[in-house]
Amino acid sequence: QVQFVESGGGLVQAGESLRLSCVVSGSTFRFNAFGWYRQAPGKQREYVAEISNSDNTNYADYLQGRFTISRDNAKSTVYLQMNSLKPEDTAVYYCNRPSRLSTWGQGTQVTVSS
Repeated sequence: QVQFVESGGGLVQAGESLRLSCVVSGSTFRFNAFGWYRQAPGKQREYVAEISNSDNTNYADYLQGRFTISRDNAKSTVYLQMNSLKPEDTAVYYCNRPSRLSTWGQGTQVTVSS
């Protein structure tokens, strides 16, 4: 069973930055792709970004280049650098394995004030 522990969220003002971390256990980390997802209040969970086992990345169109996903295989950790945050980025952020979703972690809350 793959498990995810997300951290790094918080309350920031519009225009500021945050870096989220996701520690992954229960898988051969370096062989898998991982992604970030988010769920805003009253909305469905949506895709944010993903990174392959060879560091190829893909992003949701709405991000317009503001976020960067990365990974550290030695630490079994996936990161999401979020810059120029907007109030509409307010959500709980989760990580998971796109190829075969596992049980969701608790997520980390990101709140962006205007």
